[in-house]
Formats: sequence, structure tokens, C-alpha cells
Amino acid sequence: MTRLTPSDFVAEITWTGVVPDRAVSLAANPVDVLELGFDGAAGDCHGGATRPSCSRVIKQYPQRGTEIRNARQLSILSVEEMAATAHDMGISMLEPAWVGANLVIEGIPDFTQVPPASRLVAEDGTASIAIDMENGPCRFPADLIETHHPGLGRGWTKAAMGRRGVVAWVERPGALKVGDRLRLHLPPAMGWAHY
Repeated sequence: MTRLTPSDFVAEITWTGVVPDRAVSLAANPVDVLELGFDGAAGDCHGGATRPSCSRVIKQYPQRGTEIRNARQLSILSVEEMAATAHDMGISMLEPAWVGANLVIEGIPDFTQVPPASRLVAEDGTASIAIDMENGPCRFPADLIETHHPGLGRGWTKAAMGRRGVVAWVERPGALKVGDRLRLHLPPAMGWAHY
């Protein structure tokens, strides 16, 4: 029995990029083609099969730096949610580079709220991305935004709450570029009474 169902939601890629060195900056550089391997996006510092644990999983791994599976290989945001965040911040637009995006897509409503375990599958079948979970807004994009909009960057965390996009990992390697289309595949509806 199949567990993931192709939905009617299809997104178009509007931007692709990589973050070359997180220690230097969260800023992403645009790329013409996002080359995806099992370790993530080529040239992106968030790649790798594993990663050290961080504050996001401190309740699971109290010893920061514990080696864990890397489900945060990619950062994906939506045009619609970025526009709403920019509006609430009082700026004309958010550049994908300022928020460390690997992919920006258009066409899936409330994208940040898609269920964990959903997939974005290239319509030609050449690549597939597994969504881990919502990417909570942190202060690092705020610092970058502040350099472009002095006095307004600190509004990022509040404005982006619930619409910061998702983190994901590569399920099937392939190449993605602006204009490519990704179909959303959904897991079964959650039925656990305590969720």
C-alpha cells in the first residue's frame, strides 16, 4: 500500500542558491542549477549525511555537538510567505539570499505548514526532496536584513513566525533550476489523538 499520495499542489521554483560558509555568513549565493546529491546541495555548508546537534534538538541531545542524521540539508521558502513577512516588517521585499534559502517556490498555500514527511518531487521524476519540519525563525537572518534595512531587521523573528519555510533532505539526487515544477506528495492524515 502506498503511503504518500501525489496532491494537486504544484510549485514552481523561482530561486536556487547555496550558503557556502555558515561560519562567515548565512547569506546564500544564487546558482543557476542546484545540484542535489544524497549529502544535500553541492557547495552548500549545510550538506552531509550527519551533522552536530544544536540548540534545536537540545531536549533530545543535551550534549551539544552530538553526531546525528542531517535532516536539515536544505532550506525551502515560498514566495507568498516571504512577501507576507516582508509586508509585516515594513519592507518592500525579502531577498532569498538574506534568509539562507536553497530553494524558493511559488504555488503551495501555507507552505510552512505542510505536514512533515511530505515530498516535493520534480515533475520529470529526476529529483525528490523529503520535508523534515518547519524551520523556526532565528536571529541570523535578522542580522543580514538589518544590514539592508537598518532598524527593521529585528522584526524578522516575529514576522516570520509560522512562515519561515521548511528544512528538508534529499531523497533522490538530481538537478533543479528556476522554472522547474515540483509536485507536493502528502503522507496519510494524522490520526493520533494526542498530537
